[in-house]
Amino acid sequence: QWYQRRVRGDVATQYFADRDIFCAGRVTQEDLNRTVKACGGTILTTVNDIREADMGQCSLFEEVQIGNDRYNLFTGCPKAKTCTLILRGGADQFIDETERSLHDAIMIVRRALKNDSIVAGGGAIEMELSKELRNYAKTIHGKEQLLITAYAKALEIIPRQLCDNAGFDAITILNKLRQKHAQGAKWMGMDISSEDIADNFEACVWEPSIVKRNALTAACDACCTILSIDETVKNPNSNYKAPSAMPGMR
Repeated sequence: QWYQRRVRGDVATQYFADRDIFCAGRVTQEDLNRTVKACGGTILTTVNDIREADMGQCSLFEEVQIGNDRYNLFTGCPKAKTCTLILRGGADQFIDETERSLHDAIMIVRRALKNDSIVAGGGAIEMELSKELRNYAKTIHGKEQLLITAYAKALEIIPRQLCDNAGFDAITILNKLRQKHAQGAKWMGMDISSEDIADNFEACVWEPSIVKRNALTAACDACCTILSIDETVKNPNSNYKAPSAMPGMR
């Protein structure tokens, strides 16, 4: 195959086609770099003095029609460490939502590989933190007890929202989770498959600990910022309406 950034001419295209060489023009620099990283080879500025070391390799190259577009697929690249995912859907909204979900899943896995500390997901860690804070609040006699109890209650919003998104009865699920966590089952969380609760650590529903720490830190910082606002200043001219015409004018 032969790729170039400039427009390919008809003579050059026919020259390569006669020799069973695929030729493509108007290829972006990003695609060229990705192809070189996967297949090897070198990006050349001239066709003179081409050496074997400048050529890339792949097991199979094919041009496939997918939907209304044609794609050049490279299979069996010796240096490839990634793959390409083609998302299709009936509307742009579905594709955008799928892309966001896929991106979130990939980033979670990437973060989990970089940080080996993990916790159970599905609302398990939030329910365990809520239980521990409620128990700790009982040991405090001052007004701080109300703040800690409110923080513990706010943590239950995560499993409650998960239940609402899945269409489950949030009250029933949360009551079961409170019971299990009170009995010491700290990794019990919501199970989408069985519409019940399960040990999410055994079910491999994991989340990196650093993600949870960052989320709690960001939430606390946002709350402190809002509470630190003691006064708002309103511009009195914002409600001023200019007259449509001067008095006495028509």
